Amino acid sequence: MRKIWGDKRYYSLNYFLREKFGEKVFKISLDAGFSCPNRDGTISKGGCIYCSARGSGDFAGDRNFSIDRQFDDIKEMMQSKWKNGKYIAYFQAYTNTYAPINVLREKYEEAIRKEGVVALAIATRPDCLDDGVIDLIKEFSDRIYTWVELGLQTANEDTAKIINRGYKLSVFEDAVKRLRSINVDVVVHTIFGLPGEDKEDMLNTIKYLSHMDIQGVKIHLLHLLKGTPLVKLYEEGKLKFLEKDEYIDLVTKAITLLPQNIVIHRLTGDAPRNLLIGPMWSLKKWEVLNAIDDKLKNEDLYQGMNYDKNEACTLKV
Repeated sequence: MRKIWGDKRYYSLNYFLREKFGEKVFKISLDAGFSCPNRDGTISKGGCIYCSARGSGDFAGDRNFSIDRQFDDIKEMMQSKWKNGKYIAYFQAYTNTYAPINVLREKYEEAIRKEGVVALAIATRPDCLDDGVIDLIKEFSDRIYTWVELGLQTANEDTAKIINRGYKLSVFEDAVKRLRSINVDVVVHTIFGLPGEDKEDMLNTIKYLSHMDIQGVKIHLLHLLKGTPLVKLYEEGKLKFLEKDEYIDLVTKAITLLPQNIVIHRLTGDAPRNLLIGPMWSLKKWEVLNAIDDKLKNEDLYQGMNYDKNEACTLKV
């Protein structure tokens, strides 16, 4: 049975937040100055091969400033377009549980104390959630609505090695269980267009997630950015960009495969124009989003219509 989510045929983040908080809620993307074990040599020094120099926080605040200053600067920019609303303190750049507990507590506390903040979002890696971090997240989730974002990207273990993800699928599964044991919502990042993956691989990742105890999904298009290790694969002819129509078709199919209780936080991503090598059509983000909406409407597609709770994906491991 089809559900109604305002003007969308999927359970959008905007709909979820309005439903939960009763008004418009905006993300304030922060850079707390952390690093990543996949960059500092703990796991690897290369990082994930697609990740930018700013640790996927290209649109976050300036790490040279305090959390307080970053928050105010971004809030001021937002208020020039939208006058009213509440805020999510979103720790976006790098790995936001990769620091001593006292440092994490201080940064999170500084953020949630800001006026108008109704939620805390923490982006991290599944292998950076030890017992102390889990306890800290619970401490904050008892005070304010909190979700944790995990960068899975793909359920294909072969692809995970190619992109230098640095952990196995079992680590991700354990992280989800531990976060759910403290009743914290889990949002998972996926990327379409990774090197070596075909349509089946990408949709298998969605099928895999559709059977996990997660509460949100982000679907990103792979962006090739200057200065990333992925450039070498592209120059060697080992990376082919998805065409716009291919991506729209994949995303709409993915939407139909996800159960209706999973919130779709994102259907494509942003890339800095000055760093983007391709695909260049991705710069017209609203055209892509509108095309996805049009395809869903024109073909009478909606979230959950092809979800089968008894059907598991076939993972290539």
